[in-house]
Amino acid sequence: MIRALYSAASGMAAQQMNVDNIAHNLANANTTGFKARRAQFQDLMYQTVVQPGSASGQQTTVPTGIQVGLGTRPASNEIVFTQGAFSQTGNPLDLVIQGNGFFQIRQTNGDIAYTRSGSFQMDKDGNIVTADGNLLQPQITIPSAAQAVSIAQDGTVSYTLPNQTASQQAGQIQLATFANPAGMNSMGGNLYSPTDASGTAIVGNPGGTEGLGTVLQGYTESSNVSVVDEFVNLIVAQRGYEANSKVVKAADDMYSQINNLTR
Repeated sequence: MIRALYSAASGMAAQQMNVDNIAHNLANANTTGFKARRAQFQDLMYQTVVQPGSASGQQTTVPTGIQVGLGTRPASNEIVFTQGAFSQTGNPLDLVIQGNGFFQIRQTNGDIAYTRSGSFQMDKDGNIVTADGNLLQPQITIPSAAQAVSIAQDGTVSYTLPNQTASQQAGQIQLATFANPAGMNSMGGNLYSPTDASGTAIVGNPGGTEGLGTVLQGYTESSNVSVVDEFVNLIVAQRGYEANSKVVKAADDMYSQINNLTR
């Protein structure tokens, strides 16, 4: 019975982490470019009483054996990079990636981070930056006198000046992709950093030969969190936690009865 207590306790701890993960997803249901996380679990080691396949006689073997599991543990909560819905904003600096890829952001410490959030603005020098003031890479500067700013699907940024009809190019937006984007490290602030699991960044122009998507001006990508699915997962997690707590109570009642045998 002592195994039942620890197995049920591990199940309660796993469901608690599952609820934490669901709460994080729901909290970011309206975060631009947010990607939901999916919790995954693994069973723990087994105590083998009778080994499956062991000899039970001279010419026979045990068909199934007896193995008692010792509970569960969280294995991962991978990032699900499915495409979110597009929201039209009318802001010429808002961008969405149609397909694979990440925008490259230079942080204040000089490191490059990656994001799916395309809510960009201009700083006092005309540079395209994030809401936190971090520069979009490659750096693109638009003159303060610029009027119409146009961003093509291949990432080409152009603008027109007053009293001029010909447009001028300000730069080229490049995207990055990874062999395993689910293995990236979440840094907060809609930013990701590469790890050994994700591999190194493959950089190219939008719509190029690297399998990168294209960019669409005047739109942002909404969170891919499904509120309905998360509430269903929450109900399942609550029932799982409740079931494990009842196992703990049942095991405790059995111990209580054993302790009272001598009375």
